[in-house]
Amino acid sequence: MSSPEITNTIVEALEDMKARDVVLIDVKPMTSITDLMVIASGTSDRHVRSVAENVIEKCKQQGQRPLGVEGL
Repeated sequence: MSSPEITNTIVEALEDMKARDVVLIDVKPMTSITDLMVIASGTSDRHVRSVAENVIEKCKQQGQRPLGVEGL
């Protein structure tokens, strides 16, 4: 799966759960570890947890397992 496909999957998962303030940051010129950082917020702890779990689930369905998750 290419980087744009993964990005689309993540953004769609965030939109499905009504995540707020979604920001995509291109970090490719700054590090060799990753190409992109995705930051989003929610309306409550429960909402943020649900959003993160939805992103993880959607990525797993596409055959991608996240290496790390912050914000649960």
